[in-house]
Amino acid sequence: MQAIRFEKVGFSYQAEQDELFSDSATFSLDGLDFSVEEGEFVAVLGHNGSGKSTLARLTNGLLSPNSGKITVLGLDATDEKNLFEIRKQVGIVFQNPDNQTVASIVEDDIAFGPENIGVEREEIGRRIEFALGAVGMSEYRHSTTSRLSGGQKQRIAIAGVLALKPKIMILDESTAMLDPRGRKEVMDVVLRLNREEKITVLLITHFPEEALLADRAVVMNHGKIVLSGKPSEVLAEEETLKKCSLTLPRPLQICRKLQSNGVAVEDCFDADALASALAPMLQNTATENTSEQVENITETGEIGSVYCENLSYTYNPSSPFATHALNGVDLQIHAGDFFGIIGHTGSGKSTFVQHLNALIKLPTAEKKYKPKKRKKNAVETNTKLQVNGLDLTQKTTDFKLLRKKVGMVFQYPEYQLFAETVFEDVAFGLKNFNENLTEEEIESAVKEAIERVGLNYEEVKNRSPFELSGGQKRRVAIAGVIVTKPEILVLDEPAAGLDPLGKEEIMSLLHTMHQSWCKTVIIVSHDMDEIAENCNRAVVFSGGKVLVQATPKRLFEKDEWTKQAGLDLPFTAKVMRALKGHGVRMDGDLTVEKFVEDLLKNIKTSGAGTSLEQGGQSNA
Repeated sequence: MQAIRFEKVGFSYQAEQDELFSDSATFSLDGLDFSVEEGEFVAVLGHNGSGKSTLARLTNGLLSPNSGKITVLGLDATDEKNLFEIRKQVGIVFQNPDNQTVASIVEDDIAFGPENIGVEREEIGRRIEFALGAVGMSEYRHSTTSRLSGGQKQRIAIAGVLALKPKIMILDESTAMLDPRGRKEVMDVVLRLNREEKITVLLITHFPEEALLADRAVVMNHGKIVLSGKPSEVLAEEETLKKCSLTLPRPLQICRKLQSNGVAVEDCFDADALASALAPMLQNTATENTSEQVENITETGEIGSVYCENLSYTYNPSSPFATHALNGVDLQIHAGDFFGIIGHTGSGKSTFVQHLNALIKLPTAEKKYKPKKRKKNAVETNTKLQVNGLDLTQKTTDFKLLRKKVGMVFQYPEYQLFAETVFEDVAFGLKNFNENLTEEEIESAVKEAIERVGLNYEEVKNRSPFELSGGQKRRVAIAGVIVTKPEILVLDEPAAGLDPLGKEEIMSLLHTMHQSWCKTVIIVSHDMDEIAENCNRAVVFSGGKVLVQATPKRLFEKDEWTKQAGLDLPFTAKVMRALKGHGVRMDGDLTVEKFVEDLLKNIKTSGAGTSLEQGGQSNA
């Protein structure tokens, strides 16, 4: 039996309200035919705005099609009488967990769904325990949802759906904000539910490693399905993927580059397989490095720099819900750095970066109407925080100047989009920081910022930012910050929610700005490959403290640091670690381009594996 069936389904946002956008395929489904069998695990890939999230919302009746027919578990989804039963059996986890958080306490939030479908009280308790354990959040059962980090909120949202035990589970980029360990834990749960409980899974994702777990993968482009088949076959269709603003997975990128240079290696999808194929062709090129190279912290007030010493922060102090987010952070970011911040969910990354432009102020910088009484036996802390040459521990600091010079893009772009049109939203900060600009100068700057982030100025300038897809909202949010050309740019998960090509474009944009006018770029990310490919220095947060700071190459050499922090390794680092198991040590660069160059030099030197037949097959 088919769990989901779409028959020539058409849908367009505002088709009846705004003639200007009524035939815009970017925000619609265009005669879609699609079906999923009961118990099947289907991964849906596609560029931002291709219709993936629309497909999910139509499936459980949150949206109604403009044309065509949708059948879910044998029920007509266009008949309002069937909507309660469909929503009872179809659980959906959204891209932004705040869209489905309904209670102030974690266990109450998870109980909300089961209570509404009439599950018995004792069973609800068991389901809460199961769901929290499945996403690794049991210790937060009695915590307040508003004080959780973005990744923690996402886990609770997933737990809320798991507690319903639906027949169909839809995950709309639901692991995008999780750390690598959390992502794996969630996918393990989803796989187990699919294999053992026969729950049908529709996974919308941009992670190739997640798509490879599915029974089938489909690729959407402008409201239509253009590819469907086994995930390994779909993800290998380079030309079609490129037309859909997608890219090959990193393992295949390396394989194809080697193949184009005459190396006899077949397509591989994981580090172990690639290492096994390459090991016979390689020889040792690395020497043992035993020096720790610990960086000394030295105070600086240079423009573009960040100096932090003994920074601590507690949410809800002196209350039962007190959460120690930062515990004595010592960190220095040099002027000119393209700096990465990584760490597990709840490690303090977002709390730290919110200090950098005084969204969170130190107590000494808060304006008080009367002197604060000193508590008995209180221990004086010697906290220092200098950002872009300004001392953030003093209430006399010019915080308006700070926020003009230190731009911030939040973890969720919806939080900083508020105006009626994209133009007004992007222009808001520019007008506030530069009151003497003419209308022509403002329009020119806004147009440049919007086009820099890869959006068509004429198409989006008069649109509401809330109509855009998640990835497009992120681009608008970035445009609203870079329009003022800050000297330090801080981005919390800048590429999360973007399609692969969109990620490349955003990172390329950041490098262009870094080289031209933005002195220092700081990115918070859960993507280790993103850090390895783009940053010259990085820091690992764990438990509200700095675990280690170093170059990415040095940081990922010792995988105990990343293991301790619940993180993963970049793919190239995984390959080098796997090669060690074959007796081959390489001292290569972690970026894909440099890694391939090092491999080609090594293979050429060893004189092995340089013949290749058509189609990427070995001559063996």
